[in-house]
Amino acid sequence: MRDYILVVLLCILCSCKQKVATNEVNTKIEDEEIILKSPEEEIFYHVFQRSFYDSNHDHHGDLNGFTSKLDYVQDLGITSVLMTPLYPSIYYHNYFPDDFEGIDLEYGTLNDYIAMVNNLHQRDMKFYMDMEIHYVTKNHTWFKDSFKNPESGYGEYIIYNGANNTEPESIIFNLTSLEGFDGKSVEITTADLYNKKVQSYFEELFTFWVDPNQDGNFEDGVDGFRIDHMMDDLDWKGIRTDLFKKFWAPLFKKLKAINPNIKFFGEQADWKDYGEDYFEKGKVDMMFGFGIREGIVSFDKETYIQKVDSTNLATPEDKQQLVFLENHDIPRYASLVESDPGKLKLGAFLMMFSKGVPSIYYGQELGMEGVGGFGKYGNTDANDIPMREAFEWYSTIEGPGMALWYKDTGLWWEQTNIQSNDGISVEEQKDNPESLLNFYKKMINIRKSNTALQTGNLKFLENNHKDIVSFYRWEQDKLLLVICNVGNDKAKTMITNLSNPLDRTFSKVKPMIKHKSSNVILHNETMEVVLEPFGYGVWQFQ
Repeated sequence: MRDYILVVLLCILCSCKQKVATNEVNTKIEDEEIILKSPEEEIFYHVFQRSFYDSNHDHHGDLNGFTSKLDYVQDLGITSVLMTPLYPSIYYHNYFPDDFEGIDLEYGTLNDYIAMVNNLHQRDMKFYMDMEIHYVTKNHTWFKDSFKNPESGYGEYIIYNGANNTEPESIIFNLTSLEGFDGKSVEITTADLYNKKVQSYFEELFTFWVDPNQDGNFEDGVDGFRIDHMMDDLDWKGIRTDLFKKFWAPLFKKLKAINPNIKFFGEQADWKDYGEDYFEKGKVDMMFGFGIREGIVSFDKETYIQKVDSTNLATPEDKQQLVFLENHDIPRYASLVESDPGKLKLGAFLMMFSKGVPSIYYGQELGMEGVGGFGKYGNTDANDIPMREAFEWYSTIEGPGMALWYKDTGLWWEQTNIQSNDGISVEEQKDNPESLLNFYKKMINIRKSNTALQTGNLKFLENNHKDIVSFYRWEQDKLLLVICNVGNDKAKTMITNLSNPLDRTFSKVKPMIKHKSSNVILHNETMEVVLEPFGYGVWQFQ
């Protein structure tokens, strides 16, 4: 690992000299520490980079392709980028590594990566790296060298059952191998996170990404990590328990000693937990708000209120929840709501104005569709391709940079959700003021321009209509009212108890954004509310 870092440092130094000479990428920003704002001020863009933009005509999205499209990402209003794993893997999603070090060659080089991170930081944007380190494939040196070789120095890096390293431990769901979409299958096993050498290795690995050139200036380093499949009891087997205390919390502590601004967020392996143990024992900064998502997609008032309140109660004051509608593992939100225009926008509205850190999965802002899941195409990782299809830049399927890496490879391509001239593309939506893309831009702009909608508190306001959700967002002397109708019918109600957390009297409410004829009228101590089906609005008290 140390030899690798030395080689990488030389590559970086050479790269920096070359880029200054050619003026290809400006890799220098001010010589000062990048100070992270509160995570609630961030807007994440979660990217499956293989499907985003192809810069070298091999149909695979890559780092240079993403860098070339940063104008689009920044114009959307994004402040932070999260990419799925970048390390080499036989699998298209890179979640089971062949090697923890370096960059998958189909994504580019380490120099391309450093240039991308520098470019993001120049734009005052942040970069978060996804890490999944519990498992290794048969192609990994640890596994390849130690399997059936008790003399190997890597034998203790892997969990083996039985004598002479003949029975490598299975991974989650007791899998010992997984077939890729291309028909290739390779064995997978579990790394031993109890082993001190393994712990030291990962400490060095993460440290490298925090400060690649080890100069104490983090302009070329990550701003945080997503920990995939984070578990206290690995795979619920009882063989490696108490990992929060024994592995993750000590690792995070050491990395924050290097850069105190680094943030960590964990993915609940069961997708249900509110994250209490992760916050308390694992010392993460953020968790995924699966509960809030469940409340939003239910389109049920009581479910939404219960999930939001439960999530917020379980979240310490100095921690945050990532609020999302979709990611690389679950069906596209547009498919869940059958691309209903009202539900598409209302989902975005609630995601943006619920308390937490909004996260947009690439293509969500266009209404991209896709449903996969276990067994759809058999025992293969192709099952999730429908949720990871090429980002739709153009009105037609083909076009420069379209990352169609899975084209003509199987039934998932024959059933592709990408269709020409269906209204779901940047080209078709960018100049349409009523498009979903421009709706996202409006919501993001409103959130970013009002601190009460970012770091402010949230309190539900009672009303007697079964479909009207109403809550306050406030900070210091600014009080906002967020109201929406989660039902299919026009809704009217009178809110008689306007008791507000600022304990002040307001004479009027001014709309910041509202849907069609949806409206709120303040009458002294009561409020008249009229909302169209799936109507919404944000009003400021004055």
